[in-house]
Amino acid sequence: MLSDFTPSATVAVKNLKVARSFYKDILGFEPIGPTSRGAQAFIVKGATVVIYESQFAGTNQATAVTWTLGEHFDDMVKTLEAKGVPFDHYKLPGIVLEGHVHVARDGEPSRVAWFKDPDGNLHNLNNGASWTTRPSRDGCVTK
Repeated sequence: MLSDFTPSATVAVKNLKVARSFYKDILGFEPIGPTSRGAQAFIVKGATVVIYESQFAGTNQATAVTWTLGEHFDDMVKTLEAKGVPFDHYKLPGIVLEGHVHVARDGEPSRVAWFKDPDGNLHNLNNGASWTTRPSRDGCVTK
């Protein structure tokens, strides 16, 4: 079944050269080989992110990639801010904005920040627990 395989994120971009620089130099992704046939693959913590040129780049108004950072959340926001990455700010019910971070205090505290790549693809950073533990198919937590 597909659940036995690791999926990859595929992100449409307008200008592969500009996007490649952003993903490599700003976000720190490691390219897998050279750019080929209008696409560039990156290895990211054992998974793959592929960017490719498309006339439809930037038309998605929803989150394209989510990063669950756990305890590394605040440091990552600071690092990206220092590299000049602009963050998006949204007015959301029950959420307060602290700098670039959207904070929900009801229930378990949640911290979220959003930024866009050069083509407007939305990335979500959150402080959720990293997936070092995950529920198994029977609902039990495994390591």
